[in-house]
Amino acid sequence: MIVVAYYAAAVCALRGSAMPVAAQEATELGGRPPAIVATSAPRRADPMAAEELRKRVQDALHADPYFDDGHVTVFVESGDVTMRGFVSSDWDLMDAIRIAARAAGDTRVVDYLSIEQGGRR
Repeated sequence: MIVVAYYAAAVCALRGSAMPVAAQEATELGGRPPAIVATSAPRRADPMAAEELRKRVQDALHADPYFDDGHVTVFVESGDVTMRGFVSSDWDLMDAIRIAARAAGDTRVVDYLSIEQGGRR
C-alpha cells in the first residue's frame, strides 16, 4: 500500500497535483506523505559546441544557392537555434526553417523572422 502511495505521489507531483489520493490515504493510516522534489535545471550549453552549431547553421543558410541570407542572423540561445531578421517571401521563410532544421539536427529551431515584401524594410 505504501509503495502504491509513493508511486502515486510521484506521478501526481509530475502532473502538478498537490497531494494524490493514495498519499492522503497513507497519511490517514499513520504514514507520512512522501516528499517529492521535482526540479529542472537550466540547460547549460558548451560555448564551443554552441558556436559550432551556430556556424554550421549560418554556413548552411549561406551555401544554399536559392536563399538570400543577407538579413538573417543565427544565434544559439538556451540550447536552441534562433534566427532573427527578415526574408522577402513566405517561400524564403519556409526555406530558412528547412535549411536551419536540417543543419541543426536534433536541436530545436526557433524563428523570429519577418517577411518584408521586396526584401527591404
